[in-house]
Amino acid sequence: MTYDFITVSSANHVTRITLNRPEVLNAINQQMHDELQAAFDTFAHDDGQYLCVIAGAGERAFSAGSDLKAIAQAGKPNVYPKSGYAGLIERFDLDKPLIAAVDGVAVGGGFELALACDIILATPRSRFGLPEPLVGAVALGGGMHRLARQVGLKQAMGLILTGDIIDAGEAYRMGFVTALVEPAGMEAGIDDWCARILRCAPLSIRASKQTVMRGLDEPGLEAAMARQASYPAFKAWLASGDRIEGAAAFAGKRPPQWKGC
Repeated sequence: MTYDFITVSSANHVTRITLNRPEVLNAINQQMHDELQAAFDTFAHDDGQYLCVIAGAGERAFSAGSDLKAIAQAGKPNVYPKSGYAGLIERFDLDKPLIAAVDGVAVGGGFELALACDIILATPRSRFGLPEPLVGAVALGGGMHRLARQVGLKQAMGLILTGDIIDAGEAYRMGFVTALVEPAGMEAGIDDWCARILRCAPLSIRASKQTVMRGLDEPGLEAAMARQASYPAFKAWLASGDRIEGAAAFAGKRPPQWKGC
């Protein structure tokens, strides 16, 4: 597929998706929604791609969220694709890890896109918030729900009910930013996190992510532990050759050769 508003590349089992409208702070218009849906579909269905890094072009923004000017000009709201805002926020069956590389503004839908990732790397010049109430809107892209689950109710409500924009240091203190990196070190930080994840068996990673996420929806710890063996990614890992390879490599004192099956 040809993309106009995002760039997509893949190498060494890593897919890179970059929002590419830097002149409007990578705001998401209808076509970008559709392009992101297609790109995430391709990533999700490619067994040779183990993880995905999402970034924004330029030095000013990850994404400022919805392109309100485009919506005003069209006279109608965007129609979200089948997997929700940005083709990601309702993709609940994706058990491959996602890394958001945030350098600059990540507000509104841009913040919601980052919160839908498993790891958020941010530079000190990054900013986060859900300012929708300031323009008479509501953050409907999962941001309110994810933020409350990721940082706790009182911290989340303080941000949600004010529409405040906070800096990366405060975001790290609250706990939804995984690590802070300098702008010049972002690429090295991405490479380091990808390399550390790729050391692990890909099906073990997928089983681990799915077990955590589904376990959070169980009524309690006992139920989560009792049901984890029924989760699809857990069963796939249990039957995988990589599970045997890991033990054999450890016993043979050699690096494992993961095949993702």
